[in-house]
Amino acid sequence: MIDNTIQLFDIPTSSRGYWHEIADRVLAESMISPEEGLAILRSEDDQLLDLLSAAYRVRYKYHGNHVHLNFLINAKSGYCGEDCGYCSQSKISTADISRYNLVSAEKILDGARVAVQNQSKTYCIVISGRSPSKHELKVITTVVPQIKEKYDLSVCASVGLLSPEQAAILKSGKVDKVNHNLNTSRRFYPNICSTHTYQDRLDTLSAARQAGLELCSGGIIGMGEEDADVVDLALELGRLQVEALPINFLNPIDGTPLEGTWRLNPRYCLKVLALFRLANPKCELRIAAGRELHLGPLQPLGLYPADSMFVGDYLTTKGQAPEEDMRMIEALGFEAVID
Repeated sequence: MIDNTIQLFDIPTSSRGYWHEIADRVLAESMISPEEGLAILRSEDDQLLDLLSAAYRVRYKYHGNHVHLNFLINAKSGYCGEDCGYCSQSKISTADISRYNLVSAEKILDGARVAVQNQSKTYCIVISGRSPSKHELKVITTVVPQIKEKYDLSVCASVGLLSPEQAAILKSGKVDKVNHNLNTSRRFYPNICSTHTYQDRLDTLSAARQAGLELCSGGIIGMGEEDADVVDLALELGRLQVEALPINFLNPIDGTPLEGTWRLNPRYCLKVLALFRLANPKCELRIAAGRELHLGPLQPLGLYPADSMFVGDYLTTKGQAPEEDMRMIEALGFEAVID
């Protein structure tokens, strides 16, 4: 666990070349240190462009100017017995959202059609709840082979806590990847959830890895955590070597315990993305929920450290129009991955 009071006097954060020195070491396959992680988050705004330039060098090495697009379906909404404070679908939320049980296989299959229409190559099937039922696993593993045959999409399943047996079922059903976000640091986790633990989430990722599934795991920034918690999360995900890493910026939805929480600004969000890129150089780094809200007009700069984004809507909140996303990608001179 990182000490949030670490002093950074020996780190020359005013030096223009400092961020590129870090990038050089990352490109030589060295991990950043906790002190460097804190320095990134606490850097002055006048260093932001140099920081983004350093992060972009790492992004370019592994992903060029490609942007990976992802589309999700909220295949089961609400009715969750967990008490995650950020979530509009939790048992303690009074948010005005749609609540329904698992949609039909036909509707999931049609969502894949929409994903292709939006030039996405990864289709994320998301269900609410602590852990998937046998019926839910059967529906998902029945429809995923159809999705692959008809649309040739990579499929990521976000279905809650998994046992080794459940993870093996998903793998046998042609699921490529499991999403299960750590969300924050081990230290801060009890502040956002009491019905399961941080270790439960790590165990799910371990079960998925042992089953041969790729890992998608990230976090939510802006819930009241300290800088050290963000660094802890970035380094933990680096140790896990996750293949995909979504960064969400808290949308403080009315009716949740974090309603009204507003701790972020666009410059800090960009520093967060640079941190996660330098701590996770090879992963698909995805700008996820809250990007429109918190990055605002600086959204294009987020694609200098990140190489991936969601298009369309999120679970219970609206996203930017896909046409706007494509204009943004084209304006940067980047290219959406379509094959």
